[in-house]
Amino acid sequence: MISIALFGVLALVAIAPIAVATSASPNATGIVYGACLIVTLILFLIALEILFAHPAASTVVLPLGLPWLGAHFRIDPLAAFFLVVVNLGGAAASLFALGYGRHEDSPQRVLPFFPVYLATMNLVVLADDAFTFLVSWEFMSLSSWALVIAHHRVQENMRAGYVYLLMAGFGTLTLLLAFGLMAGGDGGYAFDAIRTSHLTIGTSALVLILVLIGAGSKAGLVPLHAWLPLAHPAAPSHVSALMSGVMTKVAVYGFIRIAFDLIGQPQWWWSLVVLAVGGVTAVMGVLYALMQRDLKRVLAYSTIENIGLIFASLGLALAFKAYGMNVAAALALTAALLHVFNHSLFKSLLFFGAGSVQSATGTRDMEQLGGLIHRMPQTAFVFLIGCTAISALPPLNGFVSEWLTFQAILLSPQLPSWGLKLMVPAVGALLALSAALAGACFVRAFGITFLGRPRSPEAEAAQETDTNSLAAMYALAGACLIAGILPGIFIDALAPVVQSLTDGRLPVQTGGQWLSIVPIAESRSSYNGLLVFAFMFITGMVTAFAIHRLASDKIRRGPAWGCGYPDASTLTQYSASSFAQPIRRVFGSVVFGARETGEMPKPGSIAPARLTVRLRDLIWDYAYAPIANAVGVIAERLNYLQFLTIRSYLSLVFGALVILLTVLATWP
Repeated sequence: MISIALFGVLALVAIAPIAVATSASPNATGIVYGACLIVTLILFLIALEILFAHPAASTVVLPLGLPWLGAHFRIDPLAAFFLVVVNLGGAAASLFALGYGRHEDSPQRVLPFFPVYLATMNLVVLADDAFTFLVSWEFMSLSSWALVIAHHRVQENMRAGYVYLLMAGFGTLTLLLAFGLMAGGDGGYAFDAIRTSHLTIGTSALVLILVLIGAGSKAGLVPLHAWLPLAHPAAPSHVSALMSGVMTKVAVYGFIRIAFDLIGQPQWWWSLVVLAVGGVTAVMGVLYALMQRDLKRVLAYSTIENIGLIFASLGLALAFKAYGMNVAAALALTAALLHVFNHSLFKSLLFFGAGSVQSATGTRDMEQLGGLIHRMPQTAFVFLIGCTAISALPPLNGFVSEWLTFQAILLSPQLPSWGLKLMVPAVGALLALSAALAGACFVRAFGITFLGRPRSPEAEAAQETDTNSLAAMYALAGACLIAGILPGIFIDALAPVVQSLTDGRLPVQTGGQWLSIVPIAESRSSYNGLLVFAFMFITGMVTAFAIHRLASDKIRRGPAWGCGYPDASTLTQYSASSFAQPIRRVFGSVVFGARETGEMPKPGSIAPARLTVRLRDLIWDYAYAPIANAVGVIAERLNYLQFLTIRSYLSLVFGALVILLTVLATWP
């Protein structure tokens, strides 16, 4: 299987020169995305077979990379699961792009890098040594950066690419340091060698912090999230779906691989850091999302919130594993992995919907949209499913993974540490707050975008998107429903992954009555998505029948309610900003440094009243802006180095070499 998977990756890489060769052809889009669709579907089926068949891990070593090391590749249950996530997302994005790509400006700047991006994400998951992992990780960053700046004539996109490249380089550097510490002086860079090495508690803790920074910067953890809301809107929508729904999960894979597999038994206090970062990230992400007008920026910030939820679950799993509570650790890790899968589905679906809206209207500004449910009814329907799923409402899949997370939180009183007994309920409260705010966020996103009346001529003239794009969205919407009403199948599929990392697993779920899921015991809790779906479907049908058959058949017409304003202007509707105003006034001054300025005209004046709202990203202002300014100052001071003589350059090189050798000679 590993050989077939590597041939699939090679096939994706081979599509890139084909894209270059056919870039001038009008059929280039169909050729490239069609080929990517076929290859990713094959890789998806291979990974699915491995996940359900539970074979032993298979490895292969190729004579590539470092001469004395080679390139190690391996598929085990954890890698198989993330290959499912990567290639299901890749297949959906390729199918969507078959239609969306026809409207793409300068497709020749996107087509060559798209298959390479898919290939490198697969390689990160398959890598079984530090060198191969880091090289694949860096190529994943570079190929996605090229896609972010595909529309390079937009200045905002170039800024997004610049920030993304800096953050990606910083993340790779921290991962390099982490692998260096794990390899030690012997240079055992193969993962098998790292597993057998015995790291000290201090070294393991330092590795965990470095990995949390390196993988967290790619995933979007606060305060390392600065690149994400810039890069995701800048990229084409099918690429945004991959970056948000898939690449952030590859970063989660990197954290899980190192924290749960390579560095050995965790210490309980490690989980405090991961829990705190996850909880704060979840709340901050959704608050940022609520303040945005750009539909894709809303989705980008929402990804930060969901990444926070995943890392909070991983922190819980680390805590339970540290105390040998294997079943509880299995529950928390299952919740995290299931949310990884669920988020990849509904976030890709939502980005596809946003891309369809942008193609139909030419804008992502929600203040310029509205009324699209009448002009794009199918897009509105699947987008509504995505909004319901991401809001964690039953019977869709987002509810199941978040419900499992809270079930794991309810087990926290069994933990011996008082620090965790206090921390976990606090994080649980933050996650509950983020879940409530997420519901408000996506009521706002759907309502302002699709309901009401059109706020611009472009929204008035919008038309439904193409068949391929709709097919991709319907497929993901169906997957959200299936994963929500039959979650036991997915939980059982994750059992070998969880057992390999925690030495525990949840009870078999598919044998339960009416396919109910019982994560711990029936006396504690259970959930049946199928019955919830059946109840909602039946009651909905009965209500519709009663309204249409039993109510009066007389047509009654009246003026539409305009929030108390009889003016027919679309300006009297709720806008995205007015919807978020109450939440902004509660949290804005602390989180965003919000300032509202009202300008009222003098009596008798016909000038309009104005309300100006200014929001700041305090993390950017107080963390990143000073660093950027310092780098600029230092670069200005060191500018004279480019005018040195060759003798001076050689002296600098010699001095640097002496310092490096001295450090190596004195290294303990």
